[in-house]
Amino acid sequence: IGIISLVILCAGGYWVSRRIQPSPKQKMLFQGVEYIRDVRSSPRPMVIHIITVDLQVKGTRIQITPGDPDAELPLEARTTSEFLDDFGVQVAINGDGFTPWHSRGFFDYYPHSGDRVDVIGFAASEGVVYSQETDREPRLYFSPIHRARFNYPIGGEHNVISGNLMLVKNGKARRELDDSPDPRTAVALDQSNHRLMLLVIDGRQPGYSEGATLNELAEIIISHGGYTAMNLDGGGSSTMVVESNLGNANILNSPINNRIPGRERPIGNHLGIYAKPLP
Repeated sequence: IGIISLVILCAGGYWVSRRIQPSPKQKMLFQGVEYIRDVRSSPRPMVIHIITVDLQVKGTRIQITPGDPDAELPLEARTTSEFLDDFGVQVAINGDGFTPWHSRGFFDYYPHSGDRVDVIGFAASEGVVYSQETDREPRLYFSPIHRARFNYPIGGEHNVISGNLMLVKNGKARRELDDSPDPRTAVALDQSNHRLMLLVIDGRQPGYSEGATLNELAEIIISHGGYTAMNLDGGGSSTMVVESNLGNANILNSPINNRIPGRERPIGNHLGIYAKPLP
């Protein structure tokens, strides 16, 4: 590890060790879009960020990062903040896992913003399919009129994003879920399929937020009204961003990339929401 990287890591560790968990919060951000910050101390420190989107509210639209289906690597990597700025959405989270990828230090990582990548699962944006499935990954479909279903092509393959596994089915957590606590990103629908939930849990930040297991993630989703849910890319990719009052990107969570709290990772694709301002 280089001297500069070591200094940055030490400074980041010092800052994290002295961070205080924020207070719980609940706030309407846009029409039909509500933010909840759920702060827990048991079974370990955990800061949970949830955005619920009423898909029936007029003016609410979905944006999946577009890609070039003719390219070997169809996407230019972007941070979630860059995605929000580039496409003018009001809400954004990270999406599917992607390749190629490595992280060996503060400077030695891939991709940087603008580097070419491919996502692991099936993906489509505005009817253009640019990635095929590799191992029967679950999918979230959005129709042209922005209705949503898991694993059912409602309205065809209009806007589609994939995850790596289903977390919740018919209001119940999958029994076989079990692993170590980590940063997490997930998407869920309520029983009516009218309310979309975007969820990010901060992790790898001792004393502030140490992450969740997949089973804990599923139970958190159920506790907030999720009936069906899918896991997205986590770890250093987990990021939730909203448009600020000034029109720029405001990061709601505490991403941790290259072991640096607050540092975003350039990733493959994203899930964005267009929403109307509050009256």
